[in-house]
Amino acid sequence: MYSLIINEIYRTISGEATSAGRICTIVRLTGCNLRCTWCDTAYAYTEGREMAVDEVLAEVRRLDAGLVLVTGGEPLAQDATPVLLERLCDDGYEVLLETNGSLDISGVDRRVTRCMDIKCPGSGQGDSLRRANLDCLRARDEIKFILADRIDYDFACELIESSDLSSRCTIFLTPAAGLLTPSELAGWILADGLDVRLGLQIHKYIWPEAKRGV
Repeated sequence: MYSLIINEIYRTISGEATSAGRICTIVRLTGCNLRCTWCDTAYAYTEGREMAVDEVLAEVRRLDAGLVLVTGGEPLAQDATPVLLERLCDDGYEVLLETNGSLDISGVDRRVTRCMDIKCPGSGQGDSLRRANLDCLRARDEIKFILADRIDYDFACELIESSDLSSRCTIFLTPAAGLLTPSELAGWILADGLDVRLGLQIHKYIWPEAKRGV
């Protein structure tokens, strides 16, 4: 029987990327192989309990949302995550996987939309990208860069151009909360005419005081 260490499962409003604003069930897995300086889910590094995949599916069914986001931590750090993703797809859910780009995404069920959060230098993990993952991208996938400053912005621009990412999938540039203002980032995007989307974490506007479970 396959099992996972689960940090939390809850129903909410999706806060980021193309699913922003939609009712969504979050399945947050425990554990991460990176330590980003601005991480807002550090509680998921170690907190969690073991659940069989069937138990996770039962809780997802109870919460009754058609969209499911599997996130972390880093979900691909657990061996049974591909099994969970496949089972969720088999049950008819629209499934998103949020991953940090450092681990192999090629084995993920093709029905899953993979949302890869590529780390910039300001995160302290700017050399963590598994470059082969870029070759696996499809039009339905998404890439997010969280930016702390102009150095991060230039890093993202260079990778977008050198790997021709804008023609391959949807790209979001998101300001790191408290470090870069949305207006400043918007100005850079406009000045350069980038084919990207400005990403805002709307859950932080809806529930600004919440530290978890949103």
